[in-house]
Amino acid sequence: MDRRWTFWIDRGGTFTDVVGRTHDGREATAKLLSVSSAWADSAVEGMRRLMDLAPGAPFPGDRVEAIRMGTTVATNALLERRFARTLLVTTRGFADALRIGDQARPDLFALDIRRPEPLFAGVLEADERLAADGSVVEALDPAALAARLAEVAPEYDAVAVAFLHSDLNPVHERLAGRLAR
Repeated sequence: MDRRWTFWIDRGGTFTDVVGRTHDGREATAKLLSVSSAWADSAVEGMRRLMDLAPGAPFPGDRVEAIRMGTTVATNALLERRFARTLLVTTRGFADALRIGDQARPDLFALDIRRPEPLFAGVLEADERLAADGSVVEALDPAALAARLAEVAPEYDAVAVAFLHSDLNPVHERLAGRLAR
């Protein structure tokens, strides 16, 4: 008999809901506080309870077929604008690209445009550039970026790295991420 579970989890700011189903169609649910001193992680605790695991028993990953997880925590943080003070590291010349955006707005001809503040608190431009095909136009200088990060990063709680065309060639972003860490 196949005893593998599929789980669907919604982790909210207050409660975590866990729905589990076995291959034979049996379903079970659990609702737990998202943060509690009684467990390290509410999603894992919910799955453990649905599988009737003894406290402290190893989690049986071989009994899990799939886990689908969603969260409203990040959405709520964005809506309430409660998040870490973040430094954006981007390609030189693109510091204002997110602020400018695509000019989409409810009233195209409004003279008094009210935009929300950006999600980042500061921007650091890195001397690097990739072409539209992902090839390196200007190599990232790790020493120069490390020095600039050392100067400004202590003012921030988090660093986000977003370089032009990095979806085609993530080498510069990955290096910048390692330097930021």
